[in-house]
Amino acid sequence: MSRLFRDVDGGSLCPRGSVVCIGAFDGLHLGHRALVRHAVARAQALGLPAVALSFEPLPREFFARGNPPPRLTLPRDRIEGLLGLGLERLGLLRFDAALAAMPAEDFVRRVLAGRLGAREVWIGPEFRFGHRRGGDLALLQAMGVELGFEAGQIAPVHAHGERVSSTRIREALVAGDFAHAAALLGRPYAIGGRVVRGRQLGRTLGFPTANLRFPKTPALSGIYATLVHGVDARPWPSVSSFGTRPTVQGVEPLLEAHLFDFAGDLYGRHLEVEFVTKLRDEEKFPGLPALTAQMHRDAAQARRILADLPQQAMPAHAGNEESAAPAPHPEHHQAAAQR
Repeated sequence: MSRLFRDVDGGSLCPRGSVVCIGAFDGLHLGHRALVRHAVARAQALGLPAVALSFEPLPREFFARGNPPPRLTLPRDRIEGLLGLGLERLGLLRFDAALAAMPAEDFVRRVLAGRLGAREVWIGPEFRFGHRRGGDLALLQAMGVELGFEAGQIAPVHAHGERVSSTRIREALVAGDFAHAAALLGRPYAIGGRVVRGRQLGRTLGFPTANLRFPKTPALSGIYATLVHGVDARPWPSVSSFGTRPTVQGVEPLLEAHLFDFAGDLYGRHLEVEFVTKLRDEEKFPGLPALTAQMHRDAAQARRILADLPQQAMPAHAGNEESAAPAPHPEHHQAAAQR
C-alpha cells in the first residue's frame, strides 16, 4: 500500500485515527523537522499512524503563476525527506482551483476528519490554510471539539539567534552564504536529479557536465564550487553552473556540474550537487570562445577552493559505475547529462 496520497476525497486512510501535521515543508528545514518529529512522537505515544499534509504545487506558486517565488526543494526531495522522518503516510495534495476555493472548514471535515480520522493536528507558527487563508489554530481547536480531535502549534525554532524560516534560507542562498543556509537547514544545501543524455555541447568545449533539470523557479543562480554526491563513497569536487545559459539561448533553469578528473559514465545515475561557494553571477558572453575561457578560470578557482576543504581529496578511482537506479515518478525532477 502506497504511503503517498494526492487526493482530497476518497476512502478513509486511517480507520483507527491518526496524528497529523500540516505545512508547506519547502526545504524541510529545522523548523519543519521539529514539527514532523513532534507529530511522530505524539503518534507513537498514542499508538496511531503519523501523517504529514503538504501541497504540490505550493499555494504561493499557484497564486503567482506568472512570477512564481523561488523554490528550495522539488517534489522528490520533499517526499523522500518527509517519509524518512518516521511518517506512515504523506499527503501531497494537488493544489488546484478547487482546493484554493475550499473553505477551511470543509478542508477540516473532508481531509482531516474524513480521510485521516485525525485525533491530533499540529501546525507551525502562524500557519494558515483554506480559502483566503481562513483557517488557523483557533479554527482547528474549535472544530476539534465538534469532530473529536485536539489541535496544537509548536513553538518557533531558532538557530544561531534567529528564527528558522524558508524565507531566511532563500535570502542566504541568494547572498551565497551557504554556511548560514546550512545552519538553518540542518544540512548543506544540495539539489538532486537523475542524469540523462543532452546536447553534449559541454563535451565539445572540454567541459562535459552532468546536467540536472530544475522545473521550478530556483532560489539561486550563478557559477559555484560544488561537491557531487552519489558518484563515489566521498563527495566529488566539481564546478557547476546553475541558470538559463544565456550564451547558448537557454530557457529553463539547468544545473550543470563538471566533475574534475572524472572519466566514467553518469547517465541514469541519481546525483546530488552540494553548493560550497559562489564564484560569480551568470552572464552572457559574446561567443563560445569567451565562454570557454571563463569556464577554465572558473574551474581553476573552484579547484583551489575545494582543495582547502578538509577530507575532500579526489577519490582513488573513477569510471567504475553501478547500474542506473529505477526512474523517478513523472512529477519528479530529472536531469540531462553531457550537454
